[in-house]
Amino acid sequence: MTRTLVDLAAHVDRPTSPLVTYYDLDTGERVELSGVTTANWVAKTANFLNDELDAEIGTRLRIGLPSHWLRLVWLLSAWQVGAVVVQHDARIAVTGPDLAADEPDRVASALLPFGVRFPQPPAGFWDIGAEVPGHPDLYLGTNFPSPDDAAVDLPGLAATHADLLATPPDPRRLVLTEGEVVRDVGLLVAACLGGGSLVLCRGGDPEAVERAAVQEQATVWTPTV
Repeated sequence: MTRTLVDLAAHVDRPTSPLVTYYDLDTGERVELSGVTTANWVAKTANFLNDELDAEIGTRLRIGLPSHWLRLVWLLSAWQVGAVVVQHDARIAVTGPDLAADEPDRVASALLPFGVRFPQPPAGFWDIGAEVPGHPDLYLGTNFPSPDDAAVDLPGLAATHADLLATPPDPRRLVLTEGEVVRDVGLLVAACLGGGSLVLCRGGDPEAVERAAVQEQATVWTPTV
């Protein structure tokens, strides 16, 4: 079995091909991360969590980011250090520029292109764009979660690392419109296991989403009933 969920990001079938692609359909921003680039971002973020926030196995972490490539990076990073992704009663919160968090440890992203820092440091928050990039590209932690450790505890989904690693693999390139974190958990793991890819579309209208799907040679994901 893969040692941790995060190993999946570096072992997609075509590691130099896109694993995560992000569109802001209102501004035209497009960001593409290969499997290797995703793994580098995850390692940096996991090192930040470990070194600066003392995150460890069982630490409760809430991801309040909107549908964005950083949301997927933070899911994988949480699992790398053994943190549990939750919606309530978290110690660490990750949010966007709305700074909507009152947890003890607060981290925020300006959600600017390339993940750059806030123009002015957000009071009371760690700035992802200022803090994360300087950390190593390889995770330096020594304590790894076991298959039986919890990975998520979200409404409608409570799962261990082993549970998520049992997700059926999906080789498709899927377009996702805005949605909740719980939706992205299974789709991200399935894509990593199956050599697939996720295209996150934020904003725009259905026609813009369809155009993005055609451009990316992808299928718009629809939930199964």
